[in-house]
Amino acid sequence: MSACACGEKVVLSHEEAFLKLLDKYRDYKGGLIPVLQGAQDIYGYLPKDVLQTIAKELNMPFSKVYGVVTFYAQFHLKPRGRNIIRICLGTACHVRGGAKILQAVEEHLGIKHGETTEDLRFTLETVACIGACGLSPCMMVNDNTHGRLDPKAVGAILDTYE
Repeated sequence: MSACACGEKVVLSHEEAFLKLLDKYRDYKGGLIPVLQGAQDIYGYLPKDVLQTIAKELNMPFSKVYGVVTFYAQFHLKPRGRNIIRICLGTACHVRGGAKILQAVEEHLGIKHGETTEDLRFTLETVACIGACGLSPCMMVNDNTHGRLDPKAVGAILDTYE
């Protein structure tokens, strides 16, 4: 967003925001990661045509851009859900039934870990630890931690997210 001379806020389209991002980093050595992060913030993931434009505008081979994207787990090549579910499978959660929580989520949503629902409402991931071992088994939905879970409670929790 930016402001016009009249003081009103102007919302940039995805394309305009992306071009502005490229302009900021075009001549900046080491700008690839910030451009990828910014592009992913704009689009929600990194479509192939966006990666091709980044390679062209930053004057580097597509293979280098693609290599960086596939090396770092923070970058995503497919659309992700509005709500990111992270099921903890660390030691404490594993011992207390983390796999059953994962199974309950998979059954409720009809997807497996690493997948996104067709309506782009949820993406399901597993993590080694979310740092809430005292609440195990637990999961995070976006920035909200849900602990001491029972598989029967999972559906009701997920239904509260749009």
